[in-house]
Amino acid sequence: MASKISMSNIPAMNHVAYSSGSMVPRSHSSGQQKLVLALAVLVWLTGGGRFKDVTTGRASSSPCTLFSGREIIRYGEFVTACYEAFDLNPKSKRYLTCKYGKKSLFREVGMGNSGYEVTKYIYATPDVNIPIQNEPSCGRWIGYVAVSSDDAVRRLGRRDIVITFRGTVTNPEWISNFMSSLAPARLDPNNPRPEVKVESGFLSLYTSDESDNKFGLGSCREQLLSEVSRLVKRYRGEELSISLAGHSMGSSLALLLAYDIAELGLNRLGPKLDVPVTVFSFGGPRVGNSSFKERCEELGVKVLRIANVNDPITKLPGVLLNENFRVFGGRYEFPWSCSCYEHVGVEIPLDFFNMQNPSCVHDLGSYISLLKCFKREDVQKDEEDFLDRARESILSRALNINMEPLKNAASNAVNLVQSRRTEFLMDDTILGLMNSFALYILL
Repeated sequence: MASKISMSNIPAMNHVAYSSGSMVPRSHSSGQQKLVLALAVLVWLTGGGRFKDVTTGRASSSPCTLFSGREIIRYGEFVTACYEAFDLNPKSKRYLTCKYGKKSLFREVGMGNSGYEVTKYIYATPDVNIPIQNEPSCGRWIGYVAVSSDDAVRRLGRRDIVITFRGTVTNPEWISNFMSSLAPARLDPNNPRPEVKVESGFLSLYTSDESDNKFGLGSCREQLLSEVSRLVKRYRGEELSISLAGHSMGSSLALLLAYDIAELGLNRLGPKLDVPVTVFSFGGPRVGNSSFKERCEELGVKVLRIANVNDPITKLPGVLLNENFRVFGGRYEFPWSCSCYEHVGVEIPLDFFNMQNPSCVHDLGSYISLLKCFKREDVQKDEEDFLDRARESILSRALNINMEPLKNAASNAVNLVQSRRTEFLMDDTILGLMNSFALYILL
């Protein structure tokens, strides 16, 4: 089952919900919510073990490489740019493509200071044989590839390759979304892995091409893999990261691409050196079965899912046959488990709804607005109280058994955490101390 950090499981923690068109959360525990967001990211980064830098996969305490909630918002805004730049005017010459050129895209959508440069536009072709009025079956613009500029590299501490995908807009795409049968991915010709299965509609959108078209447009997959290979080769020798972001259907394509890159080893620079591959999923559906999830984890693909608990898309496909129905009593696996869909990665559940505008439950703008509403000054007092309680509890435990070394270690660890709380990340020194405390408390 995909990891999940549930806000409702935290004591004195309220769900955040939109109750009116004002888009203001009715919960006042924004500091705690932000802290839960930080803890969720930490769990995601550790993979059940060490605390790591999300972008490099290595332990790090450098401020320029630490991951924060601001980065989640930034990747969400990259996806928003896809929607704002997509031309849906049937009378336009750019119908179903991007309204702007690659050099002006970010400037036109108000992201001129993003620090990234678009290198390629991506087109996808739904393999739908059902004739739909006013809906051509040719490839339409689905997203773009961008890379951080030299100035952004100095700020981020790495060269970031970002690939973003918009969600479902056209009728053929909606039809592809409802092709919910599982099909073997078979993306690696040298090892097809027939047990790894994904939703056939998403796979079709990812792999279908227009080889017989006069423009010779390749599949979404071919376009992406060639560009990723080119950029990785071009910036070989630099600190690299590959970040993929998508909303709704776009998050499914992002996850398929992440799996594809890792399975083919396009992110492998050496025997023990892989470019980290990270997926930011906003309101994304399930994509594949348990074997797909397990293989993504084996390959080191990191997935952070931001999902509204009221968003029906996040519960599809596999409303019944999903990760919750694979195993009986936690021990016995049902025969149909290979046909069950499973979410991949760690989920940060949000909770918002607007009676006047029910569609907001899946709207990307609502997701980003909620993430933005938590202020740093609101969370600082909650963090201080939390750390004070932690120090008091640990120190009292150490004093009771007269263990001066443990007492000193506890004080040093909490002070270190407190001094670095703005980055929401721990290094190996702090982790080692915290592990010792955990073992002591459990024993």
